[in-house]
Amino acid sequence: MMAASLLSRDKKGTAAHLKADLNRTDNSSGVRQLQELLDAVLNPERPAADTEALDWCKCLISGGDGFEEFCKTVRTYDNATLCGLVWTANFVAYRCRTCGISPCMSLCAECFNNGDHTGHDFNMFRSQAGGACDCGDSNVMRESGFCRRHRLRTGENIPSVPRDLLLMSEMVLPRFILFVIQYLRDGYVEPDTSAERDLQKVLQQLEPQISFLEELTKMGGAMRTVLTKILTNPQTFKELSMGQEENVYAKKNYDKYLSALKNSGLVSVEEKAQGATADVTVGEDQDAGQSVGQRKRVKLSSSTKDPCIIESLKHKCFLEELLFWTIKYEFPQKMVTFLLNMLPDQDYKITFTKTFVQHYAFIMKTLMKSQESDTMSNRIVHISVQLFSNEELARHVTEECQLLDIMVTVLLYMMESCLIKSELQDEENSRHVVVNCSEALLKNNTYWPLVSDFINILSHQSVAKKFLEDHSLLMLWMSFVSFFQGMNLNKRELNEHVEFESQTYYAAFAAELEACAQPMWGLLTHCKVKETQEYTKTVVRYCLETLQIWFDAIGFIDEPAPNQVTFHLPLHRYYAMFLSKAVKCQGLDLDSLLPDQEMLMKIMVHPLQIQACLSEIHSNMWVRNGLQIKGQAMTYVQSHFCNSMIDPDIYLLQVCASRLDPDYFISSVFERFKVVDLLTMASQHQNAVLDSEQERPMLEGALTFLVILTSLRIHLGMTDDEILRAEMVSQLCMNDRTHSALLDLIPENPNPKSGIVPGSCSFEEMLSAVADFKAPVFEPGGSMQQGMYTPKAEVWEKEFDPIMVVLRTVYRRDVQSAMDRYSAFLKQSGIHTGNPWPPYKERTPLHPCYKGLIRLLHCKTLHIVIFTLLYKIWMDHQNMSEHVLCMVLYLIELGLDNQVQDNKEGEVRYQEHCHDSWFPGTNLLSNLHHIINFVRVRVPETAPEVKREAPPSTSTEASSYGQNLREAQVFSLVAERRRKFQEIINRSNTEAAQVVRPKSSSTRWVPPGSAPQLVTEILEIRESMLSLLIKLHQKLSSKQNSLLASWVEDMDTNRYTHGDGITAIERILTKAASRSCQIKRSIQDICGKVCPPVPPKNSPTDKKAMDKEERRQRARERQQKLLAEFASRQKSFMETAMDVESPDIEAAMELGVSEVMESEVLYDCVICGQSGPSTEDRPIGLVVLLQASSVLGHRCKSRGAKNLPTSDEEHIYPADTCGVAHDIRLTLMQRFFKDSSCLQSVSIGWDGGVYVQTCGHTLHIDCQKSYMESLRNDQVLQGFSVDKGEFTCPLCRQFANSVLPCRPGRGTGGGDWHTPTNKKTCVLVKDVEDLQEKLGLFPTESNLTKEMELVIKDIKNTTQKKYMDYGKNPGSPDNDFLFMYSVARTNLELELVHRGGNLCSGGASAAARRSCLNQLFHVLAMHMRLYSIDSAYNPWTKLTQITQSREAEPEVPMLFRDVPSLLIIFVLMMPQPLRKEHFTCVVKMLYNLQFSQALAALSTKFSPEERQAWSTSGALMKNAANAERSFEALLSHVIGELSKDKSVYMVTLSSAVWSPQSIEFSLQQFCLPFLRLSCLLQHHFYGDNLTGCVEEEEFSSLAVCLGLLPSAPQPSSSVHSASCLEWAVNAFDLVTQWCAEVTGLSQMQAEQSLTLLVQDPQWAAPRLLQLPDNYNIIFQYYHRKACTACKKVPKDPALCLVCGAFVCLKGVCCKQQGICECVLHSQHCGAATGIFLLINASVIIIIRGHRFCLWGSVYLDAHGEEDRDLRRGKPLFLCDERYRVLEQQWVSHTFDHINKRWGPHYNGL
Repeated sequence: MMAASLLSRDKKGTAAHLKADLNRTDNSSGVRQLQELLDAVLNPERPAADTEALDWCKCLISGGDGFEEFCKTVRTYDNATLCGLVWTANFVAYRCRTCGISPCMSLCAECFNNGDHTGHDFNMFRSQAGGACDCGDSNVMRESGFCRRHRLRTGENIPSVPRDLLLMSEMVLPRFILFVIQYLRDGYVEPDTSAERDLQKVLQQLEPQISFLEELTKMGGAMRTVLTKILTNPQTFKELSMGQEENVYAKKNYDKYLSALKNSGLVSVEEKAQGATADVTVGEDQDAGQSVGQRKRVKLSSSTKDPCIIESLKHKCFLEELLFWTIKYEFPQKMVTFLLNMLPDQDYKITFTKTFVQHYAFIMKTLMKSQESDTMSNRIVHISVQLFSNEELARHVTEECQLLDIMVTVLLYMMESCLIKSELQDEENSRHVVVNCSEALLKNNTYWPLVSDFINILSHQSVAKKFLEDHSLLMLWMSFVSFFQGMNLNKRELNEHVEFESQTYYAAFAAELEACAQPMWGLLTHCKVKETQEYTKTVVRYCLETLQIWFDAIGFIDEPAPNQVTFHLPLHRYYAMFLSKAVKCQGLDLDSLLPDQEMLMKIMVHPLQIQACLSEIHSNMWVRNGLQIKGQAMTYVQSHFCNSMIDPDIYLLQVCASRLDPDYFISSVFERFKVVDLLTMASQHQNAVLDSEQERPMLEGALTFLVILTSLRIHLGMTDDEILRAEMVSQLCMNDRTHSALLDLIPENPNPKSGIVPGSCSFEEMLSAVADFKAPVFEPGGSMQQGMYTPKAEVWEKEFDPIMVVLRTVYRRDVQSAMDRYSAFLKQSGIHTGNPWPPYKERTPLHPCYKGLIRLLHCKTLHIVIFTLLYKIWMDHQNMSEHVLCMVLYLIELGLDNQVQDNKEGEVRYQEHCHDSWFPGTNLLSNLHHIINFVRVRVPETAPEVKREAPPSTSTEASSYGQNLREAQVFSLVAERRRKFQEIINRSNTEAAQVVRPKSSSTRWVPPGSAPQLVTEILEIRESMLSLLIKLHQKLSSKQNSLLASWVEDMDTNRYTHGDGITAIERILTKAASRSCQIKRSIQDICGKVCPPVPPKNSPTDKKAMDKEERRQRARERQQKLLAEFASRQKSFMETAMDVESPDIEAAMELGVSEVMESEVLYDCVICGQSGPSTEDRPIGLVVLLQASSVLGHRCKSRGAKNLPTSDEEHIYPADTCGVAHDIRLTLMQRFFKDSSCLQSVSIGWDGGVYVQTCGHTLHIDCQKSYMESLRNDQVLQGFSVDKGEFTCPLCRQFANSVLPCRPGRGTGGGDWHTPTNKKTCVLVKDVEDLQEKLGLFPTESNLTKEMELVIKDIKNTTQKKYMDYGKNPGSPDNDFLFMYSVARTNLELELVHRGGNLCSGGASAAARRSCLNQLFHVLAMHMRLYSIDSAYNPWTKLTQITQSREAEPEVPMLFRDVPSLLIIFVLMMPQPLRKEHFTCVVKMLYNLQFSQALAALSTKFSPEERQAWSTSGALMKNAANAERSFEALLSHVIGELSKDKSVYMVTLSSAVWSPQSIEFSLQQFCLPFLRLSCLLQHHFYGDNLTGCVEEEEFSSLAVCLGLLPSAPQPSSSVHSASCLEWAVNAFDLVTQWCAEVTGLSQMQAEQSLTLLVQDPQWAAPRLLQLPDNYNIIFQYYHRKACTACKKVPKDPALCLVCGAFVCLKGVCCKQQGICECVLHSQHCGAATGIFLLINASVIIIIRGHRFCLWGSVYLDAHGEEDRDLRRGKPLFLCDERYRVLEQQWVSHTFDHINKRWGPHYNGL
């Protein structure tokens, strides 16, 4: 009972006491005590959630010290040289291809940043399955890439571990691990039992225990060594695993474990019992429908060497059982991390890898049963990639544990679970089985972890060699590959469309690529040199054997079954690729690897079938099979698949073609493409298999295929560099490409892009050789361009290869696109202006092995086809096309360029060659000029040929000769092919008897009554290929004598590389003539015959004809020119009309100007198209967009932008912004002055002001209402919400949300308002006062007034409540009043900002063209006149009269008031329209106030001495005549007056020394903002033009414009701001009165009155934050940063680019009232406009009200590309142009117009 007493004492004491006991030499009592204590503490019958046990363990291990201290101590003995940091999915890690030895190498951010990778090929990536850091592991990466920490630590200088430090751990931990395992045994429930199975729950309870184990592993090498000993020691396992005899619980627990082990082998116990008797067990899934017959299951056991794969597992140590439970529980993340954290320990690594391999079959079984196979797959790979990437380890396990056998067997076993009978060829009797692509196993890619492990280990040379040497393994692998041979069979639907389109094809393509092709490429990389010849020979031998087995199994003889196609022939492709490698790299002789002719004929059939079906699919013959069949055709040629699919297929066909009889091959092609019936000289024919509209595309397909077959050299002699170049050129010719798109589009093999193959050209070098980089360009309002690569001119000229383009296009439109680009280049460089034909490209020479391919071009069958087609095209038969001619010419030219070397063919000539009589030999050159006289054809009775008489014979001799001819010229491809086939087979002495088909099958059976009978007719032809070519030349050039006989003499081949069909024919004739004199003579003969030679002297008639022709030509050219000009005009018109930035600039546009000129303004309604004035009852409105804006509020004093903080030391303070400054000012005023007066002394709307913009189009308001109705009923998904009043302008589609009514045009007296006046100032002042007294007449109720009220309501709804209520009593009229005139102020200020902050540029800027201030002011004025100002408080009186102050609640002193606000109030309160003289008067009076404020503000900046000096010097001038206009006199007066209150000048603000010039400058700067606003107002009201000027003269220019200065030009230096003053009463008295208001404030402190006195109206332009140049700086700081609100690291962090706030995008954590944080912030910071940078995606999103859009990225990589979602992870750099565009759109409020893709965000961002 000692344990009980120990338990009751405190843990630390006990631990220390036990440690001391155990350290004695005789430690038996200590050991006994400890064991008893552990028995009590680690009792697995207690619930796991009880942490008592854990606390005891921590205490015991640390021997009484604190656990934290203990950890630190152990860490000092860490001898690990590897980093080994383990991470889980979504972790950001790095991969450097320059440093990696294995492609799977990865580094944690810390090791990456501490290593030197400058200039390396690296990228950042988000881990998908998790991983571990390889820093320090020289098996996986080069040592140069190690980080500083792991480069130095070699482990020598680490002290050895003191024995007593880890003594307790060695005693306690074995028990603790057993304790965890017992829990796992207890908690596990088999999936098929009825009991409820909740593995997650068991794991959750064990969380703390497993985390504890994880902590131990992180203590470093010393602790890991202890753990390794415990985990791998069989003795410990033996002693502890079963528990003691007397312990009942332990016994039961152990039984559970044994029963779990029972079925862990490939063959379960029950199956084994059955399998003992029979060798074959019947497949398990015996659904009635799909019994797969006998499936050879247990055959496996005999073929594998290692019974342990098949048998159940047996465990010898804790590690093995732990892994077993890890698998049973489907790889819980924590367990995986624990097991991986131990890997830096070498002993552990080896044992663990062996254990993993031993459990491999069991892993596969568990994976197949798992519900969460995706997650489980990731976790498996997370482990296996760490083990198998290491070549040393992989080799060791291969040798010791038969890793390869296990992997192949397990894969085979896995696929066997989903086999079905193949229906290819002979459906009933087929013995072949294929995988069923609709099974979950394939659909969900469940096999990928196993396949990826297999590919991983095959990448190690030593392992791959073992694989290739082991014949039984290769045989097994081939049988695995044959499961995929012929899978996903398509049968052509002939009657009706399929009901259900299955999408299984993707699973099939993925399976072939991953399970067959990738391992194949892996093996091929090790077969590159002569020494590996034997391997290749073995593989080829097994391929052929397996293919033979396959042909027998599907019952294939010679004809493919009709209407079937499978795109999956991995066996053919293995064979092809190994052949190619053997010839290219290993110098093997091709013939030694080829089978007999009969086998070749069989091998050729299925790949050819695929090529024909591609053509059928594109000819719409498979349309009833749905879209998915097109998908298959596209996937087959797509860049990730083409090098494993179409390329090997074409290569294999090239090999077959080079070895088989060419006539047989050509006939087979045309028969497969079903166009045999078309190849007849007759003008009509019957085709039993094709509709007539399918004939042309099928014929084009057949010819194109032949051209590709004979000209493609990818596997026939091109070097890897040439291949890469050709691939690159073909992709660039289709379209300009971004760097990443190119990387993606170019097949990985034979040029892997990662890790440059030594001696070959790298991707980048090749790219710079063939392409030019086009840097990204920006059209404002256009889409963002990315950096693109475009082909160099010489590439278009010399390397553009249409054949390669055709081979590589997924979409047919890309071929067209390449041709269009090519013709554009030719036009541009002046080489050829017409419509060019695809250029002919010289080919690289053939490898000698494949010379036989050329015989295809020199065989009679092809020549007859060419002859027939040339004739048909010349005769204009139906279904011929330019493309057909183009391909025919291409074939002729290929034949001329590739001559057969020797004509002495050793073959026996058979006599009954039915094509002999057409041409004498097989050489194309000699056959070109051979004339064919008569041809016998079979035609329908109705054909035109039938009616003709037989050609009359001139002499008996001739007729008998003709008779003879007529017997011969029959052409039947099918019969010919059959005969050839038989011949070949007889030659191979096989049982020909079985194969011969009855002759009759070649003449097809015609259904009765379906078509007219066929009759035989004889046509007289008398042409040769040459003569047809010359006639076609005439036909194309539409001239009679297009080729003169003398033409051949002066030929030059180089002229003809680019051009159309005429050029092509000329090029061919030139080549032919240069190769044979006979042809040259024939050409001259034919030309002479076709057109009689012209006599040399020029007769006048000829001359006339020539002139006429020339005149015609010129007229034609003129016409072309006119047309072109017209087109370009039309284009430019369309551009201006559609341009978002500048809509029509019509008269109606320049409203301000036009109103003055005519009596009544006429508007056009863009909906009904009528033109007319706006009237009271049918008002016309401007289409406007109202939006709340805080752009002005974000302005600062400093010109530069603030920097975005990227470290904890940097911050952004918002206190210096315009919005904050105005808020403080108003709050301060409201503390001391009357509220109503405060609300007229400032403007609001800096934050959340309403900005109004228009596109300039007008419409009747009633038309607009019906337009809105139609939008509301339109169900199309729009990017805007009609219910919120949003719509798009019916004409220019610009976004809008309101209509601003135009006021009815005015009467005839438009001119009066402008007339200058000679009234004196005092009279005008009185006038203005009277005008203000006029009470606002309430306008009569009319449609116009209703609309105006609605617009006011819209304006108020645009912004939030908090931006409108600034008064002490919300909702008061004063408040409303303030809001109204502030809207006017906001719009004026924003226009100023858009004009660049000043009016120097003059004129109507882009902003002004869209301005609707005139209408807006009218609406506001009408609304504001409903409030009248009490005359007693009217500021006008204080401006112009000396008044007695009434001491009620004080009003705001005039010197504190905001002058521009007063201007707007005055103008809006007076009756409209206002006379200009009155406007000028108001401006003059306000200027006096503004100037006085400037003086007061200036005087506070002086030092007391300076103040004294200026005061004295100014006082002397007070009595001068112009004292009222001298700043010195006034300044001295102001100083004197303000000094009466001692507190005003208590604080000195500045320490500069002031000269008269600097004072003058400062006064002008202070007054400029007021003058600018006044000028803008005047421009909008009276249409006065703004004159441009230089910045220095802006003040004088504006003063003249406003009438403050006489317009006589004065030198700018002499303009004094004071000379603009014009006082209504004595200046000094007025200033005294204004100053007294300030000095009379008793209760204000000095600082406060100073703040109000010194208002600085100057603000810099609004700017977004300045971002760092390198994106990584932002990413590293922010992506792990915790959110300030919820203190968690956000899943999607975002940054506000206006104020730098860090927010959670979409985060539920920071939601308030159902609104997520980004949307909330956008309301708070930008009045519902937010610009956010998404940290994890590098893109910017814009939130505007209830909508949002993805704007794009301002960070681009070195190739000028965005990297959305950081998928590529390349370094990104700030693109200044883009950022400027973003800023400009923000400032000009044009996000809504320029970005097109908006969607609602439902407050969820």
